[in-house]
Amino acid sequence: MREISMERVNKTRNNILSIIKDKTLTHEQKVASLAGQADSLLEVLKLPEGLEERLDLDPTNKIICDLNEGHAPMRPRYIIPDYAKFMKNGSEFLQLDPPTDIWEAVNSLLIFYKHVPSVTNFPVYVGNIDELLEPFVVDEAEAKKAIRLFLTHIDRTILDSFCHANIGPRATKAGRLILEVEAELENAVPNLTLKYDKDITPDDFALLAINTALKTAKPSFANHKMFMGELTQDYVIASCYNGLKLGGGSYTLCRVLLGNLAKKANNIEHFKNEVLPETLEIMAAYMDERIRFIVEESGFFESNFLAKEGFISKENFTAMYGMVGMAECVNTLLEKEGIQGRYGHSEFADNLGISIMDIIDEFNNNHVSPYCYGADGHFLLHAQVGIDTDVNSSPGCRIPIGEEPEELIEHLAHCAKFHKYFPSGVGDIFPIDTTVHKNMDYLLDIIKGAFDNKVRYISVYEKDSDVIRVTGYLVKKSEMEKLKKGENVLQDTTALGLGASKNSHILERKVR
Repeated sequence: MREISMERVNKTRNNILSIIKDKTLTHEQKVASLAGQADSLLEVLKLPEGLEERLDLDPTNKIICDLNEGHAPMRPRYIIPDYAKFMKNGSEFLQLDPPTDIWEAVNSLLIFYKHVPSVTNFPVYVGNIDELLEPFVVDEAEAKKAIRLFLTHIDRTILDSFCHANIGPRATKAGRLILEVEAELENAVPNLTLKYDKDITPDDFALLAINTALKTAKPSFANHKMFMGELTQDYVIASCYNGLKLGGGSYTLCRVLLGNLAKKANNIEHFKNEVLPETLEIMAAYMDERIRFIVEESGFFESNFLAKEGFISKENFTAMYGMVGMAECVNTLLEKEGIQGRYGHSEFADNLGISIMDIIDEFNNNHVSPYCYGADGHFLLHAQVGIDTDVNSSPGCRIPIGEEPEELIEHLAHCAKFHKYFPSGVGDIFPIDTTVHKNMDYLLDIIKGAFDNKVRYISVYEKDSDVIRVTGYLVKKSEMEKLKKGENVLQDTTALGLGASKNSHILERKVR
């Protein structure tokens, strides 16, 4: 363990005191923040040369970001338990038998969730909940009451909206009840995705999902065929929109801020041939070291009941190789070359973005990470959604807010150029005018056409909805207003949404 300076120790002590005195934080939020400060005093990882000069910078210059995973990771970032196995077998550690009715089913799941860790200290995946609950839907009125209490309990106790549930692709009685209840509750947690396949998912079920999404910004729609083709049928959507393997997860997620990186290049060729490849190598080495520590030193897989009882396995884990700021990267490089055009509005600009993605994709395909068994020894590329402190950095490969194409079909065509690169997650968000309620078949046709053309993931919400999708997670505008006034709010993602509203202009998206 390396020594640290007293200056850093004293800075951490000041941070601890600030957290304790912060009147906008709940007790639970203070405890989580204090744990992070304790972790920040450790230096146990063998950092690759060149990392610190890219990592420890202010937001306008930071090039590599570890997304607050801590200096000594004690568990994988994202954990995806096999809840169906739990429902079938129960758990020896939790002293729970398999459930026999709807009340036992929801109670068992809620107990299980309390023991699923992640980078947020809450579960980022709570199951394909329609399939989990469907066998117990006997009396629909009773089941709806149980599901309402189940979803309310999740919203009040899993205190951030990186918690994610799935439904579909098949229509189920439980799925319909979930969609009905979510539309009535209008809660931000859990996040929700419908695995959609026009050949499997009936139109009436998809339209019910669209109606719920317009009211409460969920479910989003995942291209089931696309994810199946890359991750097999045992994939899930977790956290923001992360495609991962059931019974596994992601050890880590680091990201390169391409917009800031482009500032270091003299021109396009310098960026492609030197600046980008060097940074890709350094970030991959850093991720490999984080994974090594988790697997070889943390003791997580040897001690945690999730692994010991077979709800997760190292065989299904990989890591997520993230990026943000493609738009700013392309625009900066064009300015350096004196070339006219903007990302999302110029064929040359978009082709430059594609060529950059090809370099990242080729690097990832050639890099072997010893413990990433869930993706044949490789990372999975991820279009990261950004964080609240990002400045002039658009999520993933998105067109910047305020520069969206006039026509939705043009915007979706642009999405299709980039979504193919990201099996572990990419997506775009479209606020919808209230008039769509008069013709939701129109919106369903758009989703069908987009998925036929290899768009991976689409999120919609009504422009006047209280629940909105920030980047990949959900918040309530009313809760952001409370926090802005200095009041406590239940979910810590509200603070992230408030920061994103200031820095990323999320409330100014073009309405479709």
